[in-house]
Amino acid sequence: MPTDISPTLLLAGATVLVVFWLAMFFVSRYRRCPANKLLVISGKVSGGESAKCISGGGAMVWPVIQEYDYLSLEPIQIDIPLKDALSFENIRVSVPSVFTVAIGTEPAVRQNAAVRLLKLTFEQIKRQAQDIIFGQLRQVIASMRIEEINRDRDAFLHNIQTSLEPELKKLGLVLLNVNITDINDESGYIEAIGRKAAAEAVQKARGDVADQERMGEIRVAEAERERVIQVANAHKAREIGIREAEREQAVRVAELDKEQKVGEQTAAFEREMAVKEAEQKKRVAVAGADAKAIAGEAQSQAQIVATEAQLKVRQAEAYQVAETRKREAEAAVQEAQNRAMAKAAVAEAERVEAERRAALEAPAKAEKARTIVEAEAEAEKRVLHAKAEAAAIYAKLEAEARGQYEMLAKKAEGLKMIVDAAGGSREAFQLLMLEHMDNLAETAALAISNIKLDKVVVWDSGNGAATGNFISGLAGAMPPMMDVIRNIGGVELPAMFGKLAEDGNVTGSADAIAVPKIVAAPEPETASAD
Repeated sequence: MPTDISPTLLLAGATVLVVFWLAMFFVSRYRRCPANKLLVISGKVSGGESAKCISGGGAMVWPVIQEYDYLSLEPIQIDIPLKDALSFENIRVSVPSVFTVAIGTEPAVRQNAAVRLLKLTFEQIKRQAQDIIFGQLRQVIASMRIEEINRDRDAFLHNIQTSLEPELKKLGLVLLNVNITDINDESGYIEAIGRKAAAEAVQKARGDVADQERMGEIRVAEAERERVIQVANAHKAREIGIREAEREQAVRVAELDKEQKVGEQTAAFEREMAVKEAEQKKRVAVAGADAKAIAGEAQSQAQIVATEAQLKVRQAEAYQVAETRKREAEAAVQEAQNRAMAKAAVAEAERVEAERRAALEAPAKAEKARTIVEAEAEAEKRVLHAKAEAAAIYAKLEAEARGQYEMLAKKAEGLKMIVDAAGGSREAFQLLMLEHMDNLAETAALAISNIKLDKVVVWDSGNGAATGNFISGLAGAMPPMMDVIRNIGGVELPAMFGKLAEDGNVTGSADAIAVPKIVAAPEPETASAD
């Protein structure tokens, strides 16, 4: 049997369905923006902008009144094979490079990107940026010299960035990186500069090598000199030590010999003294016992005196021998010492001589080697420098010739346009002559302005009609002169001078030709004889 459903359950179910539908609606209309993309919401947006740009996060996109799209923020690499760009010196330069750009994330820049790049393909965006880069790069190259472009790459890149970034921001792009792959020119000017710099670097390196070799030879010579000096000092100290040891040995031997001889003489003297004393005591005892033997005692006394005299003589002789040997030993020691000092002096003189010879020879050898190396380096430097200068002059002259050729070509095109506009070469020549008529008149007047005429003399046939003949001759000369000026110079004189009829004569009134009045200048005054 069917059961009745209460209204409360129906209301609760309807509420759940509405809430679920609203949740699904909000979920379906919420758009998330990835980190590498730019979410652009167009249509009715707040703030009075044409589009709302979101980088990261998300936003609600309302149906009917709004739509959305994405712009990629990934970098775009653009190859710029720039060729034949004119530099400041009118030399054509090729600068192949690679530019990396991307859509900017700044509010103003991404707003421009939303307006100008939305729904464009990758190739279309790349082509628009490439056109802007070509133009700005040519403008930067035209404002710099080749040496500045080649030497100061940082300044070149700074100028490119300064000139290019504002134009790219108008499109909604920003410049990420500039990679200049190469810089070259048809005339070989950059290559000549490189060869010149390489030659200078080679010459500097060779000079440094020569300096290091010279310093090495000097250090070797100094080390050799120090070694010789130290060896000589060692030999000197050794010889002096040996001589001092020998001298001390001789002195000690002499002293020991002297002490031995003195001891021997003293012992002999004491022995004899003891013997004499014993004999004396004996004789005294005998003399005391035999008081009566006066003659014998006198004789004993005489013998005693004689013995004492002999003893003193022997003592004197022993002392003399000892002193003589002592002096001889001292003389031998002195002689040995003098010989050692003489040998030391000879060794010292030889050492000083060796030092002075080494001190004189080492700088001379080093100077010789340095002179040879410097001469070879200087010759090589001059050859390379001359080649580099010749190549640079050739490249510069070739570039100037190309520039002159361009100028003459442009001038020829201008003259051709003037001839076409004037209706013919003769009319163009007349037009150009009229433009320069004032300069020709000024030059002619300047040429005769400094001429001083003392007098003017008119020659005639002598019939008395000089002025009349001059005027008639001038009138007769006017037709051929005007015909020559018109046919050769292409110039028509004003009507005040007359006109050429069909037969080549001048027509017009008599007063149409202005004849100057010629007056003879007075004779210069001369001083009188008085």
